[in-house]
Amino acid sequence: MSDIKNSKAIKRFLKYVKIDTQSDENSGLHPSTEKQKDLGKILFDELEELGAEDIYYDEEHNYIYAMIPATEGREHDKVLGFISHMDTSPETGGKDVNPQFVYDYDGKDIILNEKENIILSVSKFPELKDYIGKTLITTDGTTLLGADDKAGIAEIMSMAEEFLNDIKENTGKYSHGKIAIAFTPDEEIGEGTMFFDVERFGADYAYTVDGGALGELEYENFNAAAASVKVSGLTVHPGEAKDKMLNAIRVAEEFDLSIPQNERPEYTDGYEGFFYLMKFSGTTEEAHMEYIIRDHDRIKFEQKKDILIKTAERLNEKYRLFKEDAISVELRDQYFNMKEKIDPDNLFLIEDAKNAMKKLSIIPKISPIRGGTDGASLSFKGLPCPNLCAGGHNFHGKYEYVCAESICSITELLIEISIGRRN
Repeated sequence: MSDIKNSKAIKRFLKYVKIDTQSDENSGLHPSTEKQKDLGKILFDELEELGAEDIYYDEEHNYIYAMIPATEGREHDKVLGFISHMDTSPETGGKDVNPQFVYDYDGKDIILNEKENIILSVSKFPELKDYIGKTLITTDGTTLLGADDKAGIAEIMSMAEEFLNDIKENTGKYSHGKIAIAFTPDEEIGEGTMFFDVERFGADYAYTVDGGALGELEYENFNAAAASVKVSGLTVHPGEAKDKMLNAIRVAEEFDLSIPQNERPEYTDGYEGFFYLMKFSGTTEEAHMEYIIRDHDRIKFEQKKDILIKTAERLNEKYRLFKEDAISVELRDQYFNMKEKIDPDNLFLIEDAKNAMKKLSIIPKISPIRGGTDGASLSFKGLPCPNLCAGGHNFHGKYEYVCAESICSITELLIEISIGRRN
């Protein structure tokens, strides 16, 4: 049962998750944390040792690029790429990660931390039943695990080792074109492609290996924007406030209640978009709200942004006797739906992945991402880049886990996609 623990991909994964690489959305730095470079340097050294070509480490911003050379006769193929990110989410601690193995999983609740009574519950996470008889790697209930996206890194590196050893030993086991590899920082805070050099990467198209369960394949994601709403009130002693006071907290509350109430994250799924009030702070004098806006449909996305603007305009008119322009809204687009860049011209990437999965008896699961991915930004930079599964579940928290067999299967999947892609 313990043989899986000794596979190269699993050994790599266990090594990588021990390195704390949390990003920090408030640092203003690029990368946002220096500790992400600890993993960057390790990956650079490993790629050198494996014999990869054109290895480049942008140490300032913590991007790593490398190339697996083509085998004989495939030198003129278009270049396929694979990308994963090094950082882990700032939402839950990523230091002193202590992975736990559950062998031959029996389908029951898993005690992650007996002392704190932290349980990975089947009733809360019913997909656990899909892994009966498999080997699960979980947290110890005190940190996240880091399968997002160190599972993806381990899979890409294990694929690279397989191909590079084949070339080095001249076994002729595989036939493939050039394969580009990149590892990036700060994906979890939306800055993963800020300094990504598409030209240096050298691929014509690529996949991010950053998805969930085995078989997941995604080429649709949200259009995304952030909105900062500021409400300026008017403070007057409450004993003399009649027809004078404008309470910014109350106006902010009215603003939020004016937004469609059924378009909140807790009421939506599938292709449904939402407004998400993430932060609120305020006094009578001034209130601040931070929203994110999401929708797969570009027209509905623009309509959602317009709702915020129109709501502010209406309330500004309503309270103009108290204050001139009491509400201001600042909108910032974050990323767009990569489907615009995949369908129809690059749908062959989806078909390639589906065909590779079927050869390995993996059931393809194509669904829209209710979020974003570096692949979305890269697709709009001219690098079509759908998203492949990495194998994990419950990302960003202490209930995160990954199936060990999935990590090994996804390594095989990357190999199969690479040898199957012919121009």
